[in-house]
Amino acid sequence: MEFPLTDEVLGTVMPILVYWAYSGLYVVLGRSDEYRLHTREDENMKNLVSKGEVVRGVLFQQLVQAIVATLLFKVTGNDQDATGDQQSSIFVTARQFLIAMLVLDTWQYFVHRYMHVNKFLYRHFHSQHHRLIVPYAYGALYNHPVEGLVLDTVGGALSFLVSGMTPRTSIFFFSFATIKTVDDHCGLWLPGNPFHKFFSNNSAYHDVHHQLYGSKYNFSQPFFVVWDKLLGTHLPYALVKRPEGGFEVHPSKEKKHD
Repeated sequence: MEFPLTDEVLGTVMPILVYWAYSGLYVVLGRSDEYRLHTREDENMKNLVSKGEVVRGVLFQQLVQAIVATLLFKVTGNDQDATGDQQSSIFVTARQFLIAMLVLDTWQYFVHRYMHVNKFLYRHFHSQHHRLIVPYAYGALYNHPVEGLVLDTVGGALSFLVSGMTPRTSIFFFSFATIKTVDDHCGLWLPGNPFHKFFSNNSAYHDVHHQLYGSKYNFSQPFFVVWDKLLGTHLPYALVKRPEGGFEVHPSKEKKHD
């Protein structure tokens, strides 16, 4: 039986495939201490969850996301098909990308911050993600299932609906958002990384948030730091080279990029 690769199927499956492929690349690059923001010893000693449990948690969240995406495409399918011809312009696509980025950033900032402010939500839900004190790439989507549904899945659905993108456009947007999220959690500082050139929200910025001193700062994800700066939760950092290789992220009044 032949399984058709429709835009809806690709929009559901591609972000999952991209997640594991891109994470795998960072696993390979992380074998060198030259690019790491934490040593491998720190990763093994400080993290409070096994890598096997992380993989299982991510796979479960991706299953939920796939189910929600399938339902969303079915509900909006007729409307999207009707407007598909109007949405082929590169300018329309760029506008949809920007709107989706802003919607996703806004949703995730306020939900993420509230999960830190509310002690019940932090203790029972968000603290699971912070078991990864030393983040690594394929732990990007390691969350409590309830948090994964509310923060990531609902946020993605809202960005899709508000931007008015088609399923075909969503293939590229959610694959891009997946790559950005993985990059932010990869625990590496790679020379020439384009995300570090074009986005202030990067692996070092988010690493600050995963440390004890930064738990009340740098909530923004995955693209911009606008809400952190507007609402006083922006904590700059300095990158300091370790003698044995790699970098350390320190809170600082001035940003210092290598």
